[in-house]
Amino acid sequence: MSSSKHSSELRRLALSVLQPGFVGTEAPDWVLRDIGDGLASVVLFSRNIVSTEQVARLTAQLRAENPDLIVAIDEEAGDVTRIESATGSSRPGNFALGTVDDPALTEAVAADLGRQLRAAGVSLDYAPSADVNSNPDNPIIGVRSFGSDPEVVARHTTAWIRGLQSSGVAACAKHFPGHGDVAVDSHHDLPAYTAGRDEIAAQALPPFRAAVAAGVRAVMSGHLLVPAHDPELPATLSRRILHDLLREELGFDGLVVSDAIEMGAVTRRYGIDGATVKAVGAGVDAICVGGESAEEATVALL
Repeated sequence: MSSSKHSSELRRLALSVLQPGFVGTEAPDWVLRDIGDGLASVVLFSRNIVSTEQVARLTAQLRAENPDLIVAIDEEAGDVTRIESATGSSRPGNFALGTVDDPALTEAVAADLGRQLRAAGVSLDYAPSADVNSNPDNPIIGVRSFGSDPEVVARHTTAWIRGLQSSGVAACAKHFPGHGDVAVDSHHDLPAYTAGRDEIAAQALPPFRAAVAAGVRAVMSGHLLVPAHDPELPATLSRRILHDLLREELGFDGLVVSDAIEMGAVTRRYGIDGATVKAVGAGVDAICVGGESAEEATVALL
């Protein structure tokens, strides 16, 4: 194989595992070019969104390069909304739904959201948060969780997934193996979940087991250290957690997506390129990048 053909094939393989973001309400030339070269998915944020109709035009523009392109969005409703960022979400978030504790309502809310996302051309939603908010000092999950009771969170994780996926949009349970019992924001540094295996199994894993049983199409890894399962590597970079625990023990056979790979929890130690390599080696199928680092140079680096 010639060096140019080898480098072209290597670039295509690299692009196939990236899920980048970009700036603008129309697709930049570099994104369209990368899709043509093998980029299999992109992720949308509020900076890409004006209206459902505009997003539908954008996703059609993207899919003109590849009809099978996965278009993801980080849309939880409630406090974390992209599709309604200009006005605030018209739908209740997880904590409100968990407090009401009516799974039929949760399913209906997710189905309604799914229909809007489907109409906009979105095929994967980074929701629901299946984290059990068991630490009141948690700076990042809070009301994004259905609550502090694993059974309640599991019940509503199931309902949300059922509702969203009934509309033809894939759900993504996050942040495996559970980001709810930490006191550090992983955007800035590496949190640790120091519970033993039995406590983790009883406290953090039930919603993820429920998600797998409900047929969730994707699971997002969390950037947190879980010493009971891997004392050295954060979950996103840990084969013990992503393969041994998620794949083998929980039986998940869908898409594993990383949390944003540019977050400080992993880049402070490994750099964005080093963290990406380690994540792919650990079993991540799609590297989410571009929430903050949304330029062509970042994709070129990876």
